[in-house]
Amino acid sequence: MGKTATFERGIHPEYHKELAAGKPIVKAKLPQRIVVPVSQHIGAPAKPEVGIGDEVKRGQVIGSTTGFVCSPVHSSISGKVIAIADFPTAVGKMVQSIVIEGDGKNESVDFKENPDYMNMGADDIKAVIKDAGIVGMGGAAFPTNVKLSPPKEKTIDTVIINGAECEPYLTADHRLMVEHPREVVEGLKIIMKALGVNEGHIGIEENKPDAIEAMKSAVAGESNIEVWSLEMKYPQGAEKMLIKAIKEREVPTKGLPMDVGVVVQNVGTALAVYEAVRFGKPLIERVVTVTGAGIKEPANMMVRIGTLMSDIVEQCGGLVEGAVKVISGGPMMGFAQWTLDVPVVKGTSGILVLAEDEYVSSEEYSTCIRCGSCIDVCPMGLNPSMLSILSEKGFFEEAKEYNLFDCFECGSCAYVCPAKRPMVQFIRLAKSQVKP
Repeated sequence: MGKTATFERGIHPEYHKELAAGKPIVKAKLPQRIVVPVSQHIGAPAKPEVGIGDEVKRGQVIGSTTGFVCSPVHSSISGKVIAIADFPTAVGKMVQSIVIEGDGKNESVDFKENPDYMNMGADDIKAVIKDAGIVGMGGAAFPTNVKLSPPKEKTIDTVIINGAECEPYLTADHRLMVEHPREVVEGLKIIMKALGVNEGHIGIEENKPDAIEAMKSAVAGESNIEVWSLEMKYPQGAEKMLIKAIKEREVPTKGLPMDVGVVVQNVGTALAVYEAVRFGKPLIERVVTVTGAGIKEPANMMVRIGTLMSDIVEQCGGLVEGAVKVISGGPMMGFAQWTLDVPVVKGTSGILVLAEDEYVSSEEYSTCIRCGSCIDVCPMGLNPSMLSILSEKGFFEEAKEYNLFDCFECGSCAYVCPAKRPMVQFIRLAKSQVKP
């Protein structure tokens, strides 16, 4: 199998990958209507470039950038703009969105292909990536062109493609590596060229042997790219954990991967980069895992951005009797939904439907019993119990003294807490009340 690497601490939840891991990617039906939020990324929202009544085509820019840390949005279908207003999103916020009624024609703008893409200059590559609206597709949704443009004083020597997919249930990246390994590797090579680096790594958890073999075959002959088998442990796919496992470098407190010379990109992002640079295709669709014991027909689906979750759930046979919770993303870091009338966006990795026997309520939590379990598993070496207590009491500034912003909200602490304390929610509350 090759090298097996990992990080300190972490947890071993039930993975439930078997529900969808063997399901090939299928194309979702062309949606009749899409809702496209102008903010699907970290940073400033895009500015609407269309008005009500405008006819648009697939791939057309409908929202333009308004600053450096921003990303344009495109229409994923052809049709007519029927509304521009605030609509709910999967993270619980109301966001200005552009609603397009499809005409069923799926007419596209002309995509600019470039078969000679590996001879492009770094700046040209980054410009294409920016114009294509590509953001981190592992969940963080940070504009990719910004990530590929570090300050001049930061020397980058390594690119890591994150194929760990450690979040339980989710299998979208797994299927991309099995079905499109060459395209993922080409995306990695483009990213390496944009950064001017000669060292690439692909990290995959060892519970995906077919993906490991597919990626190893795809990098055969690439002397500067290595595929790593990673220990099956959560959160192995977190950027700082990947860097520790593969490069044995420690990202400093309040630091970023670029502080230790590394850029990490998701598998889906690498594929989107390849499709944009080679074929001129903007980010208008992504693979979404629809899974859980509460869905009738688990699947991995290629879904148009803006498609409502209700449409996707219906295409997967609907909910089973006894389904109790729908989550956008995975069970550890995802967001519970109060309605299915929210759109799939660039960062939507999964739609998880939990049945009653899979769900543990944290509504009746108790006070911290000082057992230290959360401290033992925190991959960042933090004190989650103290962070949650300070936030619960309203001492938000004091929480900063315990490295509040080093927490990336993986949920390991809440998973092991015998008092069922909603620690991640407390920590998110504290972060919303203070500045880094």
